[in-house]
Amino acid sequence: MITGAGLDIRLSEYLRTHKGPTDVDALSGDASTRRYFRLTPKEGASSIVALYPDPFDATATPFYTVGDALIQMGLPVPKLLDHDGALGIYEQEDLGDLTLQHVLNQATAPQKIDFYREAIDEIITAQREAPKVPQRAICFHTAFDIEKLSWELHYFEKHFLELHCRVDLSVEDRSKLAEGFHSLAAQIASWPRVLCHRDYHSRNLMLHKGRLFWIDYQDARMGPATYDLASLLRDSYVTLDEDFVQDRAEEFRQKGVPDETRETFRQRFELMSIQRNLKALGTFGYMAVVRGNPVYLPYIPGTLAHVKRNLDRHHELASLASVLRRHIEELK
Repeated sequence: MITGAGLDIRLSEYLRTHKGPTDVDALSGDASTRRYFRLTPKEGASSIVALYPDPFDATATPFYTVGDALIQMGLPVPKLLDHDGALGIYEQEDLGDLTLQHVLNQATAPQKIDFYREAIDEIITAQREAPKVPQRAICFHTAFDIEKLSWELHYFEKHFLELHCRVDLSVEDRSKLAEGFHSLAAQIASWPRVLCHRDYHSRNLMLHKGRLFWIDYQDARMGPATYDLASLLRDSYVTLDEDFVQDRAEEFRQKGVPDETRETFRQRFELMSIQRNLKALGTFGYMAVVRGNPVYLPYIPGTLAHVKRNLDRHHELASLASVLRRHIEELK
């Protein structure tokens, strides 16, 4: 528990002006610059405070506007309880500590299937209902276009290959990477776009009152139908049996994109997975080297295994794969 001088001055002011006597506990953060705290009042339910690095217009941020859109779609997100933009604070419903990653450790095989079917159904709900709500939030006006997808791949090049793996890339290496990244990004950017959570994995789904709730959704944007599915089924934090992945992916295809052939869907799912996993590796490298936070290092081998599996299936990416295999042992 944090008390007195240990509290951030803005959080202290928020407690003074918005709350009564309250215990405060710091929570482990994510890869963002936000900090999180659990507030436990002397009476009543606990809540979660997100402390942003700077002040904001509390009703105009992506967190607020995207969250409002998701609520209108009938999707489960934590209730916003209070806010103080001048202090850089949102206070929201406490969903507890049970992420999907955590509950899977004790789940039976049938429960595991049920959890993933629920998570997949929520992706489909978002994609189906998004066009029906007012398009005010920024998520409806930004997309995984070729520029964004390419930027994420070059982020991997810099923060994972160069900084984390300490690879000295030759001019030829850089040329092949740029060509391969552009080809992959252009193909993905050409597909039809739907609303994507953008970071839809087992750490951003919370089991609360018997249902999976969405968190960390403020960076939602338009993108391929397979984007969130790739995040979920090629998750860096959970190892899933390949037959399980293929069964769940086919269930998604039948419900979400029934007009796509199995071959088209499989190709799009695998290419999306490659891009998504390379971006994740870039984040892991950035957090370890730039931010000095090693918490994501244990998840690198599993993520590389995803990349290898899908690269091996796509010979059109042979030039890109050759560079990656030359410098990353796990991809050989």
